[in-house]
Amino acid sequence: MDGHEVLHLQKANRVGIMGGTFDPIHLGHLVTAEAARSEFNLEKVIFVPSGLPPHKKGVTISDKEYRYLMTFLASAGNPYFEVSRTEIDRKGVSYTIDTVKYIRGKMPKNGELFFITGTDAILEIVTWKNVTELLELCSFIAATRPGYNLTELREKLIKKLPEKYLNRIIPLEVPAMAISSTDIRDRVRKGRTIKYLLPDAVENFIQKNDLYRT
Repeated sequence: MDGHEVLHLQKANRVGIMGGTFDPIHLGHLVTAEAARSEFNLEKVIFVPSGLPPHKKGVTISDKEYRYLMTFLASAGNPYFEVSRTEIDRKGVSYTIDTVKYIRGKMPKNGELFFITGTDAILEIVTWKNVTELLELCSFIAATRPGYNLTELREKLIKKLPEKYLNRIIPLEVPAMAISSTDIRDRVRKGRTIKYLLPDAVENFIQKNDLYRT
């Protein structure tokens, strides 16, 4: 549980949170996390597999322990990456505000926190629980595909959020954003190759545990 988890953040002044269902985690997630780490001088990026995500109600997702283990396997080779169990061990729905408060509580008081996510999620941010408090606690790194219309993104956000919060949302172009978990699951179901879309260890885990076949 949260109280027993060890995250090495006591001296980390700039930390990123990479949240998601990670069903499965793939190279797009890893490239995005590493790009954000490099671009924003993050000392750590914490991957947080979702427990019971509110936006996935009615959608079947893989067992949380499978998703945690795949995330652990994928991120283990990068000394700047860690994985947190906070959402999969938390009872009830997983809200980003609770995770952000939890991670911030393990950092120095003057530390900066960045939540890394895709532009699709950013456009839904207004529906998130306690969104204004969330934007006070951390900045958002909005990972975009090359050529994404950033002017259009800003115009859409202006309609959804008070303007003073717009500078808390920072776009970051990431070529690997074209890879998706949905496509990987579909490929497995159809017997198509997923090699080079995700780490070998995750591909092997999927095969060993017969995930996404049905």
